[in-house]
Amino acid sequence: MPITIQAPHTLKFVYRFDEGNASMGDLLGGKGRNLCEMVQLGLPVPPGFVISTQVCRDYLTKQQTIPEGLEESIKENIHLLEQSIGRNFGSTSSPLLVSVRSGARVSMPGMMDTILNLGINDQIVEGLASMMGDSRPAYDAYRRFIQIYSEVVMGVDPEPFERVLAEHKAKAGVTLDHQLSTEQLRELVTDFKQVTIEAAGSKPPSDPWEQLMTAVEAVFRSWNTPRAIFYRDHNKIDHDMGTAVTIMAMVFGNLGPTSGTGVLFTRNPSTGKKQVYGEFLTNAQGEDVVAGVRTPEPISSLQDVMPEIYGQLMELGGDLENHYSDMQDVEFTIENSRLFLLQTRNAKRTALSAVRTAVDMAHEGLITQDQALLRVDAEEISNLLVPQFSDDLDNDESENRFLARGAPASPGAASGTVCFDANKAAQLAAAGVAVILVRPETKPDDIHGITAAVGVVTSRGGVTSHAAVVTRGLGKPCIVGCEGIQVDLEAGLFTAGDRTVKEGEHISMDGASGSVYLGELATVNTRLEDLPEANELLGWADDTRELGVMANADTPSDAIQALNMGAEGVGLCRTEHMFLDPIRLPSVRQMLLNAEAAEAWRRENNDRVFRTENET
Repeated sequence: MPITIQAPHTLKFVYRFDEGNASMGDLLGGKGRNLCEMVQLGLPVPPGFVISTQVCRDYLTKQQTIPEGLEESIKENIHLLEQSIGRNFGSTSSPLLVSVRSGARVSMPGMMDTILNLGINDQIVEGLASMMGDSRPAYDAYRRFIQIYSEVVMGVDPEPFERVLAEHKAKAGVTLDHQLSTEQLRELVTDFKQVTIEAAGSKPPSDPWEQLMTAVEAVFRSWNTPRAIFYRDHNKIDHDMGTAVTIMAMVFGNLGPTSGTGVLFTRNPSTGKKQVYGEFLTNAQGEDVVAGVRTPEPISSLQDVMPEIYGQLMELGGDLENHYSDMQDVEFTIENSRLFLLQTRNAKRTALSAVRTAVDMAHEGLITQDQALLRVDAEEISNLLVPQFSDDLDNDESENRFLARGAPASPGAASGTVCFDANKAAQLAAAGVAVILVRPETKPDDIHGITAAVGVVTSRGGVTSHAAVVTRGLGKPCIVGCEGIQVDLEAGLFTAGDRTVKEGEHISMDGASGSVYLGELATVNTRLEDLPEANELLGWADDTRELGVMANADTPSDAIQALNMGAEGVGLCRTEHMFLDPIRLPSVRQMLLNAEAAEAWRRENNDRVFRTENET
């Protein structure tokens, strides 16, 4: 019998952006495939490449060992990056810095790790300063790298970094990071190194290649962090997909007033309205926006400070929405008045936004009615009927129940006890307590507390921050950037003006208006008839479906409600619930306890029996 010898299968580890496209999500992840697609469309994307999800799966299943040949492939593609932009990785004169980002096939916002400004050290920072023409943004990039590398790769807790940063700002008499001077940032770099040494036994490595390979491994490992596993469990995402790793040349939004970073949604992810929606920060890097550590400006104000960039961004956002035929969530950076797109993805949205966007896009001809129906999950129709506060909230404000107002990030009304810790919120919720999680800002590790809470309030951050994106996806009310409250985590309280609210006290929140109130407020249910887009979508479903829809109704009021919601009739009626109605129950008991006389009693009380059968 002849022996067939098969050629060994060669795994391609890395794909340049110009080698991929949107159809390669399983291999390149969501972020990677869309970056490749944007390059194919000729959009302004920094050069880079993607390490495939297969490499991650191999790494995690083979005792966290880097596959043979991966490092050489990464180096080869870094050299191609160097040639394309004329800078060199590890150079002290014209340095190339890169970002290392995660990106699974299914979007998991904030659940895995990202490292920015990689490839810097004590010597390279001086070359970067010379190249930028300013030492301040170079040292700002350096201190950011030390912190994020130490946290992600070396496992250092973020708290001491935040404490040291706060001390430096207090000493300098400033409130914002970008107000620190070059010399103050130099001191911060030294202190950040010391934090890492004390926590991990050494400072971050100075060799850029060691930084890069250890960062890639850290991103692979972040697939199995507790928060990522929890998120996949909650959203029923396959645990075996793994994440791709995107390595991209850094562009800097922290070079001064003509630089910045932001997030654009091509429609409102809370309401679905076709309107400009998003945020930006000048003189900042991307993590400042999504992490919620600063409260950004609305994207519309970019028109005032950089009108040409604003016009270009609006045009590109429209092009991306038309190309993908869906609402897009676009991350961008502006470097010295030059716009770069760093990511696009189908936007996380509320149930209301999902319905309105699907219906509007069908009317606009972007999708068909059948496609619109497939865009909306049946559960999202139920989520439309979220509780809302009554229309007399002005009275509550006049009664001095109003506490503060922030940015409405996700609609809906909720009342619950104040909790400042995600772990405690999850514990209380498991015990049946309605909890509102109140934080200065949320972090990815807070996902279990966010999921457990009935609502989230943050004193910092914007409508594109981590808290906002996650709560919209969960269908929970969220208020961000509520600067009228001052959160004191150590004391377990927050203040709003001269009011103090302690942990365990009740507050109410309106995610549609951004208002926070003291105590519990009564809610009313949203009526389906008040949602014209939902009724139109359900009408399309009626035209398409082949099954009848009957209700499970046990009382006349249930039947009326079901008919109002579009049911064709009652398919199941359990009569025991009507027998147990308080009005009927005495008569039913009398019949059961005296069966022999039941018929005679019924004849004598026929009017009474008939009346109770028709009441309620």
